[in-house]
Amino acid sequence: MALTPRPGGLTTDLRSLDQLKATAGQDPRRAVRDTAKQLEGLFMQELMKSMRATTMSSGMLDNSGTEMGASMLDQQFATQMTGLPGGLSDMIARQLERQMGIRSDQPAAAANPTARMLGSVTPNQALDARLNTDRSRVDAEGRPVAANGRALSASEQFVRKHQAAARAAEEATGIPASNILGQAALESGWGKREIKTADGQPSHNLFGIKATSGWKGKVAEVTTTEYIGGVARKVTAKFRAYDSYEEAFKDHARLLSQSPRYSQTVAQADTAQGYARGLQKAGYATDPAYADKLTRVINTTLRLQRTVA
Repeated sequence: MALTPRPGGLTTDLRSLDQLKATAGQDPRRAVRDTAKQLEGLFMQELMKSMRATTMSSGMLDNSGTEMGASMLDQQFATQMTGLPGGLSDMIARQLERQMGIRSDQPAAAANPTARMLGSVTPNQALDARLNTDRSRVDAEGRPVAANGRALSASEQFVRKHQAAARAAEEATGIPASNILGQAALESGWGKREIKTADGQPSHNLFGIKATSGWKGKVAEVTTTEYIGGVARKVTAKFRAYDSYEEAFKDHARLLSQSPRYSQTVAQADTAQGYARGLQKAGYATDPAYADKLTRVINTTLRLQRTVA
């Protein structure tokens, strides 16, 4: 009986390699993603093989048939563990894209004339379409629900609402969407402590970015907590205000990717802890416990992304 891998799963035969070569010529970014998944799949297979080798066998029923069955089962387990959001393949793909000079802010169709002529849908467009469909999934009382009909919590609704914008920011900066969403969640209290303007309107500033002297846009002046000499104090400060949440995510992406102050933060953003520590070291926040708090929220966000998908 032949086992057929699921789409995007492990592919190790010659036909799959030929398909990967053809994809590389038409859509380099997709080829990078597929290659990253294959590398992660091979790693998972070796991991399962190593785990199997440490398991004590009784020897009573062991034969070539059981060994082949165990190998096939391990391959299927490896397939299921490959390609998860925020996993090893995502980190491999980002590194390959940087080394190959593939611009993360360039849509695949724009980079590929053939795909543009055929009107193909890019992965991000497909994701945005799925998220828009998810937003329309509500129960009889109009409350957002998951695919299984379960009502979403406030934090899950926050993740679903801003997931597309965070994904776009990931494409522009290489910073994982879970890290960006986690920071927005921490700074805004999952959207419950959003900064308001003088007339009570939302500033859409989910990241607590202050309006420095070089800021020419709208502002919101509020009382906030700053740590001065390690002591929490209430101060009045001006914060940037935007016309939409999408603008806030774009401005946050520009701030981190274009300011030399945050270059090390972006460089070590592949892990939640590295990203959080980089932000604190660069002085993004004055709270001495900021990195630890942000790391915990990012890990929570990563779990929520999987439940609302």
